[in-house]
Amino acid sequence: MRYADIEQAVFLCRPNRFVAEVLLGGETVVCHVKNTGRMHELLLPGTAVYVQKSTNPNRRTPYTLIAAEKGERIINIDSSAPNVLFGEWLRKKDYFGKLTLIQPEKTFGASRFDYYLESESERIFVEVKGVTLEQDGHGFFPDAPTERGVKHLYELISCREQGYRAAVAFVVKMEGIDWFSPNEETHPAFGAALRAAQAAGVEILVIGCRVGADWMETAEMIPLRLT
Repeated sequence: MRYADIEQAVFLCRPNRFVAEVLLGGETVVCHVKNTGRMHELLLPGTAVYVQKSTNPNRRTPYTLIAAEKGERIINIDSSAPNVLFGEWLRKKDYFGKLTLIQPEKTFGASRFDYYLESESERIFVEVKGVTLEQDGHGFFPDAPTERGVKHLYELISCREQGYRAAVAFVVKMEGIDWFSPNEETHPAFGAALRAAQAAGVEILVIGCRVGADWMETAEMIPLRLT
């Protein structure tokens, strides 16, 4: 996937989870943040960030925050990107076999999953999560407690119990990650739910990415550590 009209700026502050202020061309500019995660370790004053100019002249925030630098890494923080990337990954990989249907967003029980897939022999639900938290070359999710994420995992277990194939896909939106693990320190219940899901037959995919300031593409799979 590629972004148009990307400019480099300097992060100043985040007044609330939906808005950030950056220094762009010597002026303070307000940006929309398409990610409600904390990102405390990433969005620090003085951090180099990348913003996209809106094509809507009437929009309240003229820019959107897309990515940030952390050391030598560029980390994409666009929460809409993982679903797009997973769709691209589906079309170039045969992990689920030959698919006859790829349907974004389908409800099962009390949850709406990101993808519903069908092959000649299987019906499949997939939930997609974007990973932005990095520590010492390792990736973690979530960066803030997510009861919604826990609910999704138990709903995937229900899918398995009712005969569906089920998977959760973590899209790691940065390079140079050795392995991925649930963030037990921040949300132990998510780690417990992920282990329960694996034990119930829910597949856990960790998809790596190559990332630039204005582009991103899926890469090799990343090892999973659940202990």
